[in-house]
Amino acid sequence: MAMEQMLIGAVLGAAFSGFVLSVAMVARAGSIGRATWGLTVAGRANQDAAFDAAVRGLLGQPVPPPPEPAKVEAPKPVAPPKPVAPPKPTGEPVRVLALLQAEARLVDFLMEDIAGASDAQVGQAVRDIHKKAAAALKSHMTVEPVLGGTEGDTVTVPVGFDPSAVRVTGNVTGQPPFKGELQHPGWRVRDLKLPTIADGQDPFVVQPAEVQLP
Repeated sequence: MAMEQMLIGAVLGAAFSGFVLSVAMVARAGSIGRATWGLTVAGRANQDAAFDAAVRGLLGQPVPPPPEPAKVEAPKPVAPPKPVAPPKPTGEPVRVLALLQAEARLVDFLMEDIAGASDAQVGQAVRDIHKKAAAALKSHMTVEPVLGGTEGDTVTVPVGFDPSAVRVTGNVTGQPPFKGELQHPGWRVRDLKLPTIADGQDPFVVQPAEVQLP
């Protein structure tokens, strides 16, 4: 019963406050129509900043400054990704060249200008280098043909062949197996035994320079 009385009292209080406010507004405006017109003007002024400024100017009221535009922060520059350095080359392939230089002086021959040498001189040098280089290869690695047969033979390239080991040229159409003329049997290193190098030694030095002191 007490709760119902409190609720009724709150409703009556709100209604009375609204009635008093309405009477005050009508009394100030002079009539209900003028009071309604005032509410309409106030509502539009809340929605239209230019209209609000005009009304305030007519009433001699200061016009509030326009709201500052929202600050838009510039996007922070994104640092470009750091370039990935290419892998450093290893000196492993150079060791084979160093071996052929040490045992057959192959690099000396290839780097020498032989334009002025006679065919007999070149032939004698090539014969000597060929003998020593062949011995070095056979001593440190096992080299075998990729495909059996000799140049000019008819061979079959099977299904699923390794394109890094067999290069098919000419009119290549359809799918393997292919039949064609062997242009070169290819070479594959099956076993490699290279001498090790000392720690700290530059693996790209094919042969060190030699200086004889007096």
